[in-house]
Amino acid sequence: MNNQKILIVDDETSIAKMLEFILRKEGFTQVYLAYSCQEAMDQISRHGADIILLDIMLPDGSGLELCSKLRQFGQPHIFFLTAKASDLDVLTGFAVGGDDYITKPFNPLEIVARIKARLRRIQQPAKPAGQTSPAVKSNDVYQYGRFQLDAAAGELTVDGQQVAVPAQVFQLLLHFCKYPGIVFSKAQLYEAVWGMDGLGDDNTVMVHIRRIRERIELDPSNPAHLLTVRGLGYKLVKEPNL
Repeated sequence: MNNQKILIVDDETSIAKMLEFILRKEGFTQVYLAYSCQEAMDQISRHGADIILLDIMLPDGSGLELCSKLRQFGQPHIFFLTAKASDLDVLTGFAVGGDDYITKPFNPLEIVARIKARLRRIQQPAKPAGQTSPAVKSNDVYQYGRFQLDAAAGELTVDGQQVAVPAQVFQLLLHFCKYPGIVFSKAQLYEAVWGMDGLGDDNTVMVHIRRIRERIELDPSNPAHLLTVRGLGYKLVKEPNL
């Protein structure tokens, strides 16, 4: 039985109730519904939330604006559910603090799988103080021409300047750095960073690839390091093709 509190915010009653039914069937006992921004604020003030499934187009406001307000109540995991699927929409969703972006129509079982995968990742037992993970040693520093990634310190340096990078963007770049020259499909990248085999969202991976390129490439539209291999996926090369 899962005791995480889940808030579903969607003005399409049929979708909200269908998701509630599926989640309860999967063992989630604390599932709450809201059909507007105001109802969402009322529900989270009353019950709190660990995970929020949030539509963007709501009758009394935008889910994007609501996302920022909900962050004031802690750090719930926010999954955007929306019919808005352009690259700009996806980028905006991540920029305002979304953890995942799922476009309609969707398979409700996929949403359950994504929720369970995220919970598995955050519920992994912490290592004792002072114990170092064997996968990330203190000397894991990857040098790729104009940029350097320090895995232990969680730092990206480009042209000698430290660059801010969101956690999942950092993890995706780290994965590439560990395996230079290897081509990874979108599904493989999603599984490596988000932890779900075969359920990857192409938009999520593409947005994070773009965010990496915006940080490490001189010209993100004409990348020299993080390359697209048409029909196969992406690879990171140490020596740019000049």
